Amino acid sequence: MTEKLKPTLGTIHLWGIAVGLVISGEYFGWSYGWGVAGTLGFLITTALIAIMYTCFIFSFTELTAAIPHAGGPFAYSRRAFGEIGGLIAGYATLIEFVFAPPAIAMAIGAYLNVQYPGLDPKYAAVGAYIVFMGLNCLGVKLAATFELCVTILAVIELLVFMGVVAPGFSLANFTANGWAGSDTFGVHAITGVFAAIPFAIWFFLAIEGAAMAAEEAKDPKRTIPVAYISGILTLVMLAIGVMIFAGGAGNWQTLSGINDPLPQAMKMIVGDNSTWLHMLVWIGLFGLIASFHGIILGYSRQFFALARAGYMPAGLAKLSAFKTPQRAIITGGIIGIIAIFSDGVINLQGMSLTAAMITMAVFGAIVMYIMSMLSLFKLRQSEPHMVRSYRAPGYPVVPAIALVLSVICLIAMIWFNLIIALLFAAMMFVGYLYFLATKSQRAKASEAMVLSSEQV
Repeated sequence: MTEKLKPTLGTIHLWGIAVGLVISGEYFGWSYGWGVAGTLGFLITTALIAIMYTCFIFSFTELTAAIPHAGGPFAYSRRAFGEIGGLIAGYATLIEFVFAPPAIAMAIGAYLNVQYPGLDPKYAAVGAYIVFMGLNCLGVKLAATFELCVTILAVIELLVFMGVVAPGFSLANFTANGWAGSDTFGVHAITGVFAAIPFAIWFFLAIEGAAMAAEEAKDPKRTIPVAYISGILTLVMLAIGVMIFAGGAGNWQTLSGINDPLPQAMKMIVGDNSTWLHMLVWIGLFGLIASFHGIILGYSRQFFALARAGYMPAGLAKLSAFKTPQRAIITGGIIGIIAIFSDGVINLQGMSLTAAMITMAVFGAIVMYIMSMLSLFKLRQSEPHMVRSYRAPGYPVVPAIALVLSVICLIAMIWFNLIIALLFAAMMFVGYLYFLATKSQRAKASEAMVLSSEQV
């Protein structure tokens, strides 16, 4: 019997998942972009990426509403381009969602280390995995309600951060040494703009993960468009605001390349012992937790969907008594914990573990974005009569902008991160070898997949 997920989520839950998946990107990770582009260069990078994501979400929503499937991009690309298309999109999405959580878990450890200097961030990160894998195993409605609560608190906290820092904000601080290599927009500055792409993408990475909760959404053709569009507008506003206010608080160079830029920026304004600072550290954890918890939900549904379709071992598609894919949740957690303890053991282009995991996750995301936009164009041609309760506005220009910018991002990322690009390609190749070796497994699952496609 084909395993089925239970629809229990409303619009507000889906908004909470969409924003919660991403909101940790406003708390950390992006400041690595200052180190390679400067504040002004990174502002340009962020503006370009914000345009890309806005166009992408307005287009991607058409696919999500028309094909509400736990596999998300895997299902769209498989429908558009067959098994190979599904393979590329599915494995790229899985890499994105498996490698983002270790970076977030390490940031959780760094935030806790601010309060408890004797606490090893790695052990705190592992503790976070154990707690939130357990919560995800208890049921999607409980998990999504928790996600909504911590997401709302995280949004409020970012607004509080901007309000507290605002009195000490100085535009001169933000613009000082704002270009990579020089104070003018020269060759080094332009290079920095492109080199910083992974860290600007981190501001918005994983918003598409709400698509993986589509099978568990009530009336997905109506609720998903509202959740996605309101979600991306929320995130663009927060990303620009947080970056500008943090950069104007003092010497931004001291915030570059650390996992807790917001508490350190606030210290410049209110000092080390302010109540506001302690509040930011504790409540700021909610932003990291929201993304960490939400991405666990996302990677588990991707494992589940791939396994159900025969692209991964069938055991990963088994549901527990709580109707959650427990085995998939645990598998992704084991991979993440191994990644955490590889810090200092494996050196990737001289990057910190956090920067390397972010870059790996972004490679997966960009490949998936490209496949999704190609699927949108292909399905418009091959299935013009498909029921589309939501249509991408400005078609074909808006999705074309998303596609072109995604391709530019991929080229730039390969150029500046060749070793990680090769590692990403190696992972995709291993997935392809598994694909070749498991034809009979997919044949057994194909009837259920066809049935699922017809139902949606």
